[in-house]
Amino acid sequence: MRLAWIVDLEDDDLRAAVNRLRSRLAETGLDDTDVHDADVVVVWADRPLPRDLAHALADPGLRVVLAGPTLAAADADRLLAETSGVHTDGATAVHDVRVRVGRDGGGLPTSGHAHAEGDHVGVHDHVTDRITLVDKVADDVEVLRTAYVGLAEHPVMTWRPGTATGVWTLGTLPGSVHDRTAARELLTMLRHVAGAPGPRHVRVGLLGYGAIGHEHSRAVRAVEGLDLTAVCDTSAARLDAAAAVAPEIATMADGAELLARDDVDLVVVSTPPSTHATWALRAIRAGKHVLVEKPFAIRTDEADAVLAEAAAAERLAVVYQNRRFDPDHLAVRRAVQGGALGEVFHVETFVGGYGHPCNLWHSDEGVSGGAFYDWGAHVLDQILDLVPTDIDHVTAAAHKRRWYDVTNADHSRVTIRFADGAEAEFVHSDLAAALKPRWYVLGTAGALVGHWRTEKVVSRNDIGTLEEDVLAPADSPPLLDLHGADGSVTRLATPPSQPYAFHHELADRLRLGLPMTVTGQQSRRVLSVMEAARCSAEDSGRPVVPQ
Repeated sequence: MRLAWIVDLEDDDLRAAVNRLRSRLAETGLDDTDVHDADVVVVWADRPLPRDLAHALADPGLRVVLAGPTLAAADADRLLAETSGVHTDGATAVHDVRVRVGRDGGGLPTSGHAHAEGDHVGVHDHVTDRITLVDKVADDVEVLRTAYVGLAEHPVMTWRPGTATGVWTLGTLPGSVHDRTAARELLTMLRHVAGAPGPRHVRVGLLGYGAIGHEHSRAVRAVEGLDLTAVCDTSAARLDAAAAVAPEIATMADGAELLARDDVDLVVVSTPPSTHATWALRAIRAGKHVLVEKPFAIRTDEADAVLAEAAAAERLAVVYQNRRFDPDHLAVRRAVQGGALGEVFHVETFVGGYGHPCNLWHSDEGVSGGAFYDWGAHVLDQILDLVPTDIDHVTAAAHKRRWYDVTNADHSRVTIRFADGAEAEFVHSDLAAALKPRWYVLGTAGALVGHWRTEKVVSRNDIGTLEEDVLAPADSPPLLDLHGADGSVTRLATPPSQPYAFHHELADRLRLGLPMTVTGQQSRRVLSVMEAARCSAEDSGRPVVPQ
């Protein structure tokens, strides 16, 4: 699809946000061109358009989308209002807008989050913006997206085929334009306006249905655009568990059979880590996209082979870095990127406690890769997301002191030295009778500390007496305190959890081409640090440069 852009904005920040969105959409394969050669012309303006330009845009031979404040602010003589069939009358204040599918938009993809059954809110997306109030819509206008103000439903996305004019009234603020929802909504509209076929659903097969299998099953079944079609596992009991929640799926015990299925587009590799690369390569060679459980692989050369084959075959290879979307990590990242700590130069992270590790493959070094690869696949990814600069070297240590019936280390430490002098450390311990903070981050203007919480679920047993299920510290998000240089302490709010955020991005990537927050190259970088840590620990903690 070829796009022409007319951006006429007095607000410098809004103009910069629109240009970033323009670049983001270009990554999906939308080419920039001039007005005469465009499939669709996108207009973003916060002031009246020149009269001749308004008349040119009203030509029914030109497909036009009036975005952001354009319709309300840029058409002083109402010409574009008549052409679009949408007449506006002011706007609300900025707030959390809940965007819903309109009466004519049911066939368009959405990431809408489903709420509890019976919830009056229904399925919707969130955008922080103002709602343009609409007092009249022509009968021949398609209403694709709406938002409520009181009991009145106001269109926020419309298309009038007779005049080839669309309106998308969100995107009036830099933040709302930068929001991922804006890219998805606008791209969805552009495809509709250009007459492009709607993106088909992505058919998903799960290879392995262990502890994480049900999580993937639930997410795939909940996310618009993903369809669970098959599950493969060598355990009949696990296949029965998969079919119990999704009776319509096919089940099988042979991975080759799953890869040969024509009704599988994406394979989720949830086998033990030592087999991740092998299965990912087989899936790509079978023509499938692959989502690999973390860690990506045991060695970086394995990850490189997967990424190379995926690129050559034009297939997606990505790792399920789900803790990138944890509320505490999002809050820490917001504080760091927002400058609340100044320049960050020291990061400490910790996970653990005192107790016997599990006896599953997670604790078997030959299968899991070792202690650095278990929680390290999560927390090192978070660290590298916060500090994306080049790495100078890695040092590490590992102790085997008590739990001799498992082969993973009982206590491990990884330290990363970055090229700019910043340092980060991750400690994972099953011998920590006293807990360190989950987060301890120092910057030139302040500090941030994440305190563990000990939560419990209280209930009655079948004879009526008290039962308490005490959660491990890592099962509850920590409390975050921001310490100012003046001695002030502020408890940080954590953003609300967004259900299945990773899988929503996965659907957007495969259906619409939108780039994901998590990339295969990022996960390969995490793997290189874990591999360097293992080499350092095996050689008395000498510095190792990640490959």
